[in-house]
Amino acid sequence: MDLRQMEVVVAVADTGGFTAAARRLHVVQSSVSGTVRALERELGTPLFDRTTHRVALTPAGEAFVPAARATLRSAELAREAVDAARGQLRGRVTVGTMQGVWAGLHHALAALRAEHPGVVVRLRQAAVADIRQALREGTVDLAVVALDRQQQRGLTTRLLSREDMVLLASPRRVLAGATPDGEVRLADIAALPLVDFTPGWAIRHAVDRAFRAAGVDRSTTFEVNDIVAAAELVRNDLGVCVMPGSIADRFPDLPQYRFDHHAPHWKVMVVRPPGEPSPTVAALLRHIT
Repeated sequence: MDLRQMEVVVAVADTGGFTAAARRLHVVQSSVSGTVRALERELGTPLFDRTTHRVALTPAGEAFVPAARATLRSAELAREAVDAARGQLRGRVTVGTMQGVWAGLHHALAALRAEHPGVVVRLRQAAVADIRQALREGTVDLAVVALDRQQQRGLTTRLLSREDMVLLASPRRVLAGATPDGEVRLADIAALPLVDFTPGWAIRHAVDRAFRAAGVDRSTTFEVNDIVAAAELVRNDLGVCVMPGSIADRFPDLPQYRFDHHAPHWKVMVVRPPGEPSPTVAALLRHIT
């Protein structure tokens, strides 16, 4: 068994097929199929169930793939350590994030590229649950996300910012119950058409939590997975939307209202698996402040 065989099996598992894995690895499909068959003969058990329409991991494959990922990552870390000792940091770092979570991430990525042009950065944008799972599996090296206390368990975290959320509304909308200084209550907006983000978004999780804490029921009129789409719905006075102030500031034409109490809030943090970070991860962490 060698690293190339592990790489091929992981590629098939990730892409869900031999043809797609071949495209990822830039080889012909027969090479992928032959590599997998040779490894299965060596192991004495199939790693994949093959049907006409799909390829799925067998129980043996389910056990093999996480171990193969860890082995491939260890080999990569060994190469990174040697490069770092030679003063030539190379390798890759995969960063997870959620849409709109932290506007400063691109600055850190640009600084890393300027300092270490040999490091390849991959950015993966996904829901918080998917990112947390990827951190556990080792397919994401670090993430800039908003996690609650329970979601932080088993991870190394560092707080980047904490902010309250605000209500974004159309300039044409008059909010009943708003104070002269622009404060509203969750109870006042519960009956309004609400623009919510899809379940799995950290913003949605924080808003749901705030309404529960206030003992207020609400219904969602629009459910979107894009911040710009949410702003457009608000701009056309189709609904109001709760979002972090730093994101709302990107739409200066839309009035913001603060919450008098029970304000939804979130904490943005950089998280990674426990243990000593790899040289490439450590280099990026130095730029994330």
